[in-house]
Amino acid sequence: MRQDERSGKGLIKRLLPRTLFGRSLLILITPVLLIQVIATYVFFDRHWGKMTTRLAYAVAGEIGMIVDLVESESLSDDLAFSGIQTESVRHLDLDILFRPDESFLSGKKLEAGLYGWEFMVAKRLSLELQAQLEHPFSMDIDFPQKQIKVSVLLDGGILDISFPQRRLFSSSGYIFLLWVMCSSVVLLVIAIVFMRNQIRPIRKLAAAAERFGKGRDAPFFKAEGASEVRQAAHAFLDMRRRIQRQVSQRTEMLAGVSHDLRTPLTRLKLQLAMLEQTPDTEAMKADIQDMEKMIQGYLDFVRGQGDEVAVPVDMDSFFKRLLGRTSHSGVEITEQIEAGLEAVIRPVAFERALTNLLSNAAKYASHIWLSMHKDGKVIEIRVEDNGPGIAQEQYEEVFKPFYRVDSSRNAETGGTGLGLPIAMDIVHSHGGKIWLEESEHGGLKVIVRIPL
Repeated sequence: MRQDERSGKGLIKRLLPRTLFGRSLLILITPVLLIQVIATYVFFDRHWGKMTTRLAYAVAGEIGMIVDLVESESLSDDLAFSGIQTESVRHLDLDILFRPDESFLSGKKLEAGLYGWEFMVAKRLSLELQAQLEHPFSMDIDFPQKQIKVSVLLDGGILDISFPQRRLFSSSGYIFLLWVMCSSVVLLVIAIVFMRNQIRPIRKLAAAAERFGKGRDAPFFKAEGASEVRQAAHAFLDMRRRIQRQVSQRTEMLAGVSHDLRTPLTRLKLQLAMLEQTPDTEAMKADIQDMEKMIQGYLDFVRGQGDEVAVPVDMDSFFKRLLGRTSHSGVEITEQIEAGLEAVIRPVAFERALTNLLSNAAKYASHIWLSMHKDGKVIEIRVEDNGPGIAQEQYEEVFKPFYRVDSSRNAETGGTGLGLPIAMDIVHSHGGKIWLEESEHGGLKVIVRIPL
């Protein structure tokens, strides 16, 4: 039973509109249409039914009166019958015809070709005629001609009484239906125009947030719309300014620290160059080089993507340049790049991220597999190696700044523990994702997915 409930809820979710515009229209239109359907049903069930009964009663009474007049006069008196015929057409809109010496009533059954309201009207007229006429009768409804003929069996023959169908139908029903339909259309148009104006600021905010989340330049937009929407827009704009200010301050601070640290390191290098070259001085030079690498790594991590602007880039050419600039002695690289793909990226920053991934793999492996292909609306990049790999419980830890793996994968390789964090920061700034898996080749697999 719970499974049926879950499947029912899933079906409802699939049928519901996915956009805020569609759901808002559904909320507005559904109760209005429901009220109009109920009002229409009540109208036709009560008002229209009563009107039909009264019209059928009036027509049946007029037919009964004509039958009584014809019976009271001599049917052989053509002048008297002609007078009745003329007056019935003029005042009652009833056309009468007497067929003498006939005693067989022919007429279609009411069920034949009648559906819906037409059958109900004809049935109501038949019941009223049965109540008011003492003679046998039949009905023949000719819809193409919009005429109804009632044939009454009299002593001397058959009296045919014809009248238009409009005598039994009230125009108020059609007017009411027309009014309901027109009002629904007008309401729908007004609701669409109103909701579009209300949704437009939300769409602008969503587009700006998406661009900013992908690291792209999000142009300034004016906060407008309802007070809640304006409040959200102002909060987003303030958040963007704070983030940009903090990143700028952090970059400037680290640039200053780097300058201050590099100055004494440069003096140390000059002093060491003037000393006699001994194993101790060589060790000190190596330490200074390590310090310079660490400082540069810190700067790269803090700087992230910098102020570089995202542009459309042909990924095939991008990877060719990347592999042309990347060389790792003793490491074989097998590439499988899908051609014809284009993505909006920051070329320098994204190249730095992939270079970190390739360099990290080259430290521990003899063979690297690099692939890129399109998967729906994203580009998937894989960097695999045949190195020792790392434990699965450390897959998330290695993306933390300064985290160093305590295993054979980190032995005697140095590093600051910032390669993967820098790559993750750059990938996230492009609106992408990055994670680790175990490679089929025995080492580590790094998967990067960025939107097209």
